[in-house]
Amino acid sequence: KHGRICQLAFLGQIVTRNGIHLSGDIDYAGDSFDSFPNGIAALFGPDAIPQAGFAQIVAFVGALELGVMKDIEGTGNEHVGDFRNGAIDFGWDTFDEETKLSKRAIELNNGRAAMMGILGLMVHEELGGTLPVVGDM
Repeated sequence: KHGRICQLAFLGQIVTRNGIHLSGDIDYAGDSFDSFPNGIAALFGPDAIPQAGFAQIVAFVGALELGVMKDIEGTGNEHVGDFRNGAIDFGWDTFDEETKLSKRAIELNNGRAAMMGILGLMVHEELGGTLPVVGDM
């Protein structure tokens, strides 16, 4: 689960620092998505999103943790981190055991790489400077 979150976080950092933001306004005051800073500065600091917005993010993540992303016994989950819960299946059951093990290992390694990647981006953000792909931090 942590690897999947880090994959999304890393991709989000790369996309938003490249200048791609959602269109429209983030609140009723007319503030656009691109009017807020990137990275951790969007959550903490003088130009951060309002506290009510931060609370909504925390509540949404909490709802996902408690209601959606959990192992439910007896629903066909094959291993730890299998959150299909009998609802989603993109052909996983059609693979043989060797292919399943290979795909799980690939996902774990990609998640570990993303954890290191987002950690590196967070450190560089605090240090400041410029990165080749990301630009100014």
